Amino acid sequence: MDRLKKKFFEKSSKLKVELKALVKEHRAKVVGEVNVGQVTGGARGVKSILWETSELDANVGITFRGYSIPQLKEILPKFKKDGKEPLPEGLFWLMLVDEVPTQKDVEWLSKEWAKRAKLPQVTLDSINALPESTHPMTQFIIGINTMATDSIFAKEYAKGVSKADYWDSTYEDAMNLVARLPRLAAHIYRRTYHKGVHIAANPSLDWAGNFAHMLGIPGEDFKSLMRLYLTIHADHEGGNASAHTAHLINSTLADVYLSYAGAMGSLAGPLHGLANQEVIKWIFEMTTKLKTTKPTDKQVAKYIDDTLKAGKVIPGYGHAVLREPDPRFTAQRVFAEEYIKDNDYVNIVWQLFRIVPGILGKLGKVKNPWPNVDAHSGAILVNYGVEQYTFYTVLFGVSRALGVLASACWSRALGLPLERPKSVATSWLKKEVKKKK
Repeated sequence: MDRLKKKFFEKSSKLKVELKALVKEHRAKVVGEVNVGQVTGGARGVKSILWETSELDANVGITFRGYSIPQLKEILPKFKKDGKEPLPEGLFWLMLVDEVPTQKDVEWLSKEWAKRAKLPQVTLDSINALPESTHPMTQFIIGINTMATDSIFAKEYAKGVSKADYWDSTYEDAMNLVARLPRLAAHIYRRTYHKGVHIAANPSLDWAGNFAHMLGIPGEDFKSLMRLYLTIHADHEGGNASAHTAHLINSTLADVYLSYAGAMGSLAGPLHGLANQEVIKWIFEMTTKLKTTKPTDKQVAKYIDDTLKAGKVIPGYGHAVLREPDPRFTAQRVFAEEYIKDNDYVNIVWQLFRIVPGILGKLGKVKNPWPNVDAHSGAILVNYGVEQYTFYTVLFGVSRALGVLASACWSRALGLPLERPKSVATSWLKKEVKKKK
């Protein structure tokens, strides 16, 4: 049993006993209330998912095991001693066992993932059989699904493994899938946009740094960006669409490959992860229409008004939960301020930050007029030459695996049951409202 697996087993076994006792004593205690707006509004804010790895607060933003993004940048190990950005390996370790890892811990994890990173031949064959015009997220989802042929959990379940040991093979599958995702994503990127000229992995690099290397984007700055990007996109508690999808599918005892492929189907929606593609696309359309990449504030404000009058939203602004600027937006802005001296598209993002909230705020309908994580990422990627915005959600997907798969391990270790909420018809809702009156 490897060192991280052993530590996870010890921690999860202890919490499993505590959770069982808590449920036995307080099963009937009411800890939340559902209203009509939540029933008809997508279960917004209903507390009904156990999720250990992160928490989202409307005003504070996302915290990972209690640590904010600025704190993670301080406490998580960096790549060697001269690195500035946190290593995603460190965040995975923190989310899985609720401990800040040492430099030695993350170096071990980097090597462990490098050992597990080879893609199955069936995955490569399946991807290569698709038309090159296939959307990268479709390729990504198909690739993840093909890896289910290697699922250790599925094989152990078929043998009749004890329920108490479900966590073990789930951990192994999760480690294998996280290890492989950068290679899968890089293969799709090079195949789709660079005529299939692939770049071999560099085992001496960390997980995110090697991903940047395989994408073929030169420079240490881009490796630093990938370390930051894959850290801040890793988790957003269990109620967001992709995380909840994975949680739901995995609760049926489907393996993590099938669960995560389903999660990526959710991430590919414009109201979720595909929004990062929509933001830069909207900015490109604006600069094309205005015939300049250095628009005035007046030009930008008019374009925003025209977008709203056309019945469209301003992509990258607003959030289902947050009521303050997204800390992930701020983290990317800090990165851009340090690494990017002058870029028209980055400057437009900052220009929008000055203008959009005021316009949306005056409408009186928008609960959160502030930018979310998607508002900034595209412009930074464009600065480094990654202009193919149809690939952006794949980058998001590589990162989101860290939190979702760490949580899958916890779900199986704690023995969480099949998720099965109760649905109601509108006729029932009408009767209940009358009763309340």
